[in-house]
Amino acid sequence: MPEKKLLLHAYRLMYSASVMAETYEANRQITRYVHSTSRGHEAIQLATAFQLKPYDWVSPYYRDESMLLGMGWTPYELMLQLLTKGGDPFTGGRSYYSHPNSKAPDKPQIIHQSSATGMQAIPTTGVAQGIQYWEARRQPSQEFPIVLCSLGDASITEGEVAEALQFAVLKQLPIIYLVQDNEWGISATAAEERAMDAFEYAAGFKGLNRLKVDGTDFLASFEAMQSVVNHVRQYRKPWLVHAKVCLLGHHTSGVRKEFYRTDEDLAKHRANDPLPKLRKTLSYKVPEAELITLEKEITESIRQQFTDAVNAPEPDPARVAEHVFVPTSITEERGERRPEGKEKVLMVDAALFAISELMEDNEACILFGQDVGKRLGGVFREAATLAQKFGEQRVFNTAIQEAYIIGSTVGLSAVGVRPIVEVQFADYIYPGFNQLVTEISKSCYLSCGKFPVSTVIRVPVGAYSGGGPYHSGCVESTLLTIKGLKIAYPSNAADMKGLMKAAYYDPNPVLMLEHKGLYWSKLPGTEEAKTIEPARDYLLPLGKANIVLQSDKHFEQNGASVCVVTYGMGVYWAKTAAKDLPGQVEIIDLRTLYPLDEELVYETVKKHGKCLVLTEEQQNNSFAEALAGRISKACFQWLDLPVDVLGALNLPAVPLNVGLESAMLPNPLKVKLALQKLLTT
Repeated sequence: MPEKKLLLHAYRLMYSASVMAETYEANRQITRYVHSTSRGHEAIQLATAFQLKPYDWVSPYYRDESMLLGMGWTPYELMLQLLTKGGDPFTGGRSYYSHPNSKAPDKPQIIHQSSATGMQAIPTTGVAQGIQYWEARRQPSQEFPIVLCSLGDASITEGEVAEALQFAVLKQLPIIYLVQDNEWGISATAAEERAMDAFEYAAGFKGLNRLKVDGTDFLASFEAMQSVVNHVRQYRKPWLVHAKVCLLGHHTSGVRKEFYRTDEDLAKHRANDPLPKLRKTLSYKVPEAELITLEKEITESIRQQFTDAVNAPEPDPARVAEHVFVPTSITEERGERRPEGKEKVLMVDAALFAISELMEDNEACILFGQDVGKRLGGVFREAATLAQKFGEQRVFNTAIQEAYIIGSTVGLSAVGVRPIVEVQFADYIYPGFNQLVTEISKSCYLSCGKFPVSTVIRVPVGAYSGGGPYHSGCVESTLLTIKGLKIAYPSNAADMKGLMKAAYYDPNPVLMLEHKGLYWSKLPGTEEAKTIEPARDYLLPLGKANIVLQSDKHFEQNGASVCVVTYGMGVYWAKTAAKDLPGQVEIIDLRTLYPLDEELVYETVKKHGKCLVLTEEQQNNSFAEALAGRISKACFQWLDLPVDVLGALNLPAVPLNVGLESAMLPNPLKVKLALQKLLTT
């Protein structure tokens, strides 16, 4: 593009951003939802946007309104989000201003963007990881895409940014981290918060190219970003660009600059305003009268677009619950569960066989996590032989980075890779919670179904012969508080294989909670966790519970029966206990905790009038207690007694000593006593 035309285009958009900010400030009663503007950051944002192609991927952050204008979004479209209108093209009125996501074919692609600073670094690096994966397997149909992750400098101190940078340099991914440094982190200065700026920080990541630029100078920014983008397109290496900018507006409309900034600080920032800088450069090429006419046209256009946006329809409240999940095709049990001629297999092997078959059938399927690579194949040998069979591009180790392991699945899924990842022990899932809550669980809902996260996250859970306080945890209650996730909990090999495959083909995020005490059926009473291996075509839909032990009609008709609702190890405690109460106990194995087979649970409870909900988790405030409450409400008139709950003692952790572990956990004797009390009361 000729320089004059480029400068005019940039000035038109930069001036638009300025008028938009003034309009929002003048209409604070109308623009009542918290928002940020790009004033002071416009030059680097526009210079960056002008380099991007529709097949590129970009994650803007919440101050990147000018970047969105530069990518082709109109002020009116952005205002629809500002005012939370139904026509908001990104989230349908569900999220803040400048929180985009897009699959528009004529613009760069954008995965779901959250407000949590720095959290986008991991999902966006996952996009680059996925692009690299496909590039190694196929020739692209167009020029190589690049990935751009935009960040504020204050977010660089987040640990998850470090995890993203570490993975990007380790794998040499085609990604640019654009860091916009205005020297403020809300009300804290850079000197208060950071020992170094992003450019200095980047020097510690071997293999990360870096560049510093005056982000208030449009031409300097354009040349810098053009050079970096071209380098990444050609050489597929990671870069960090540190752009010094100024903050001319408020942090947000709710945290106003006059609350904490001095006149001297504001004057220093105004002296670097990119708008008059660009106007001065343009004035040598365009007559003043032409510039004044252009500015009047822009002002009138913004005024009209704002009026139109104010008058646009509100979202339909009846649709507020849409897009939590996208539909899955696996709704009925399919295939052979007990094929003739097959031998019984361990649960751990059933998972291994399921993943092996999935990888054979699906080029998009990859597996990664700590120690799952070819040397070990998982600390439980749950991935043994997979790396040897499918290669280290598809099965590989990661660093100790639970946040990256979990959060990268957002970006991988967006570009068509379907990852199966593993958190080594449930107790270590917590570093990944930011990504589960902020990115994965909300992506489908806040993108109105455009970006569901199709991933399977394997989580070994439960106590097992002295695992101790950091390797024995059950985390289902914590996970179930996060809406937008599906959670499976198989108790035998056949269910493991069928649920694993259904989880893979489900386009939503599924956590597979796998009890390590059932993996090898070594514990007394768990022999039945070994089953005939289902056939290759077997699929078990999520949300279908199973009656694993039926009671006798005679006891049911005489009010002398009870049902146990449980899952995981609880299935075997209940089965063992029931041997001393023949015919009186019916056991439901939930198999999936969300979605939950409420229909089967309620039907069974109504049949017996007595119910025990059994869990391995600490009992107070658990999923089991919540389920007992729901059963009580749904089945109140059929109940003979209050629904009982039995779980572990309410201790902070599972003790290491096996005697203390046993004292804490439920067991068959404790279950039998609870059942006898229900039957004799």
